[in-house]
Amino acid sequence: MVRLHRHIFRLNDQIASIRGDEDRAAAELMVLIHLDDDARRDAAVGGPADRSDARETSGDVDRMRRHVGDLQLRRAKLETKRDRLLRKLDRRT
Repeated sequence: MVRLHRHIFRLNDQIASIRGDEDRAAAELMVLIHLDDDARRDAAVGGPADRSDARETSGDVDRMRRHVGDLQLRRAKLETKRDRLLRKLDRRT
């Protein structure tokens, strides 16, 4: 039983850590979206260098969106595992 408690506590720590990473990545994503918007506007009236910058910022946004999605998936899997262990613990008591 003590081992199960420790495992749940470790999962909670991992979930909290991922949630922090997720919050930071989401904030960074918002900045990248604003930069991408500016770069797209510049590309609409600018030259080839501006269009190249817009492609790069667009790629950055896509990569960060995938990263945020990956973090959300990892957190969801850990939460599911934790919930399963909590149900198991509840059945034992």
